[in-house]
Amino acid sequence: MSDVRTAPLGTWSPTLDAPKAAAPAMMTSAPPVEAPPATPVGIPQTTELAAHLAARLCHDFISPASAIMSGVDLLSDPTAQDMRDDALNLISASARKLTDMLAFARVAFGASATAETFDCEALKTLTEGVFAHVRPNLSWQVSLPTLPKPAARAILNMAQIAASALPTGGVAEAQAFNDETHTRITLDARGLRARLRPEVIDGLRGMPLSEGLGGHWVQAYYLNALVTAAGGRCDVTISEERVLLRADLPR
Repeated sequence: MSDVRTAPLGTWSPTLDAPKAAAPAMMTSAPPVEAPPATPVGIPQTTELAAHLAARLCHDFISPASAIMSGVDLLSDPTAQDMRDDALNLISASARKLTDMLAFARVAFGASATAETFDCEALKTLTEGVFAHVRPNLSWQVSLPTLPKPAARAILNMAQIAASALPTGGVAEAQAFNDETHTRITLDARGLRARLRPEVIDGLRGMPLSEGLGGHWVQAYYLNALVTAAGGRCDVTISEERVLLRADLPR
């Protein structure tokens, strides 16, 4: 006889009532998803920096552009024909300012992508175009024939920052020279009430915007970023009636 055992109803048998083991689930191998590198705390995101920079440029361009339109409106107003000469003068002066600002920004912020070196006389002309529309004067003491792209962009931005440091006028002296290892650039702004806004000082030190106006901060932050990216450094010294900007870039 076969030895078959049955369990009474209502009792548990480890042989008959044990649940069947579930079949192992099929495992698929998915490629790992890499998280984007984290931005250090306090450093602005690329989109945020671009937004501040775009806002700054729009601010610089909108004033002369609006003045041109005001002149055009005067010319088209039949009741203001006695102001025709004033309208033409407004259009001419504003168009010149807008052209100067656009030409400056093209190199200071865009650097004509294909050019790797810039003629210093051309850089002087661009800088003079900006100073033609502000109170301080420019003293260009750069004897080098050319500057590489990072240094060219640096000296233009430094010059505009120096102009903003002299709200009541003065002189901003630009110098650049080479030593054995570096190109050294200085902008020495001297005049009554020479000063920099706190947000500009933060930007020059590579610090994020905390308070103040983003349009003033972003140019200084951009200057620090482009000099640092080139392996150099920039700093500022502020004393009575003087703001001294310096940048050292490897040759």
